[in-house]
Amino acid sequence: MFLLVLGVLLWVLPHFYVRFVRRTKPEPSGPAKGLIAAGIVAGIVLMVIGYQRAAFTPIYAPLPGMGHLNNLLMLVAIFLLGAGHMKGRVAHYMRHPMLTAVILWSIAHLLVNGDAASLVLFGGIGLWAVAEILALNASGPWARPPKGPVRRDLMNVAGTVVLYALIAAIHVWLGHNPFLGTYG
Repeated sequence: MFLLVLGVLLWVLPHFYVRFVRRTKPEPSGPAKGLIAAGIVAGIVLMVIGYQRAAFTPIYAPLPGMGHLNNLLMLVAIFLLGAGHMKGRVAHYMRHPMLTAVILWSIAHLLVNGDAASLVLFGGIGLWAVAEILALNASGPWARPPKGPVRRDLMNVAGTVVLYALIAAIHVWLGHNPFLGTYG
């Protein structure tokens, strides 16, 4: 569990550092930017290794059939993650599509995983995304981006379907079929 907690911290702390340093100094560059990126990448690696190695300690039993809701939330989360990059119509109407995607990802996985390691990983990253949204909202008014072309959102839909299929295939390959509806 130590590696998992360390991984979550190496994700959260560099992100918060960048968020709060920007208030007083220019955006990090050069070696500082590389160090921040290395910390985030190390955090991801440690989260994966730590989650795989963590002992299964049940905290709650997921409700039957939550896998279907998980799949729906993941489809929406992947779309919103893309909407933040594609700059189509959705980005015009939604202030934090990528962070909202992370929150949906977190909720979706907590619906189907009731163990301690899942609470640390998915709950920790979900709480980070909520804190980021609150910090961004407190930092000033939103400069709404212009409406992008609808074709960008349609491209995002296509990309969402492809990425969703790839993620599902990886989960099946790892032995966690996301289409069972109930896990156990």
